[in-house]
Amino acid sequence: MKPLVLSSPFPASSAARLLGLSLLLLVLVGCGSQARRPAPEATPAQVRGTLLRLLPDSLADRQGWAADIQAAFAAQKLAPTRENLCSVLAVAEQESNFQADPQVPGLGRIARGEMQRRAERLHVPGFVLDAALALKSPGGKSYSQRLDAVHSERELSAIFDDFIGMVPLGEQLFGRFNPVHTGGPMQVSVAFAEAHAQGYPYPILGSIRHEVFSRRGGLYFGIAHLLGYPVAYDKPLYRFADYNAGWYASRNAAFQRALSLASGKPLALDGDLIRYDSGGAGATELAVRSLGKRLDMSDSDIRRALEQGEQPGFGDTRLYSRVFALAEKAEGRPLARAILPGITLKSPKITRQLTTAWFSQRVDERYQRCLERAGKG
Repeated sequence: MKPLVLSSPFPASSAARLLGLSLLLLVLVGCGSQARRPAPEATPAQVRGTLLRLLPDSLADRQGWAADIQAAFAAQKLAPTRENLCSVLAVAEQESNFQADPQVPGLGRIARGEMQRRAERLHVPGFVLDAALALKSPGGKSYSQRLDAVHSERELSAIFDDFIGMVPLGEQLFGRFNPVHTGGPMQVSVAFAEAHAQGYPYPILGSIRHEVFSRRGGLYFGIAHLLGYPVAYDKPLYRFADYNAGWYASRNAAFQRALSLASGKPLALDGDLIRYDSGGAGATELAVRSLGKRLDMSDSDIRRALEQGEQPGFGDTRLYSRVFALAEKAEGRPLARAILPGITLKSPKITRQLTTAWFSQRVDERYQRCLERAGKG
């Protein structure tokens, strides 16, 4: 009986080549599958280990800093990539040089000025405020003495909480007014923290305001402000600008520039699309209205779209796409969808002229240095 022979429709040489190609395709498919396979998720210990390599060697309690940052990432389900970790470290270094409760020179003097301006707006005589500050606080010292000795925002906030709650006219003079609006190692807004307190993983000791002045709370809410929203930026520089100016400020500033080009109206490129201090229309809204017919949108349509300015969906609105289409047609070139907002920073703590662009560029420099250290690890 003749042995069974499997015949091929191809010549021997062609069949060999076909077999080789098939094997090559299988190898390529396998490689492709491996490339697309998600990297294994880093363990908490690995994340803390990465942070310990990136944190300054001179920093006190480096283990504690690493643990608080890792816990914040885990609680908020944020990816602890080197890019994200370096973003957080860059902001913390810029804002406080890694101080949980940073010292502010002349803070007592600054606070007195704020209190005097508040009293004047309420037509309260200066001697009444002086008399209130001369009263003794729970620790035995007068509020005036405590103000003279104050060094940090946490201390100042505590003075105001006592003053408002215990001094006659304290509630009338200041109500919920507290001149300390930011705090902690990332100088995050207290108002932001209070609005995003749901899911906070720690016991709240006193209030969310108090938590902001702790290392763990300041890091948690600072990380939420920096990374807790989706963006389509091609550079982290714009996220750093948003940290200073507000979510989506870089995207909105680019929209304002396109709007100015399309309408011919000069606009402040500050990222604020509507006025929040009143129900009236601001310069940006009025500029859009001037294009109403060309956009085929009513004033109410325009207002509804602009009200999404602090949301990710604004970039998907008809208003956004049509304004950019008009501007790019007029300019004959594509326009950037993100730019640094043109904002001059104003605060009693700031003693020289600074801008959001300056802040974001300084943070970006620190971020790039951190990535270099991460690459060597």
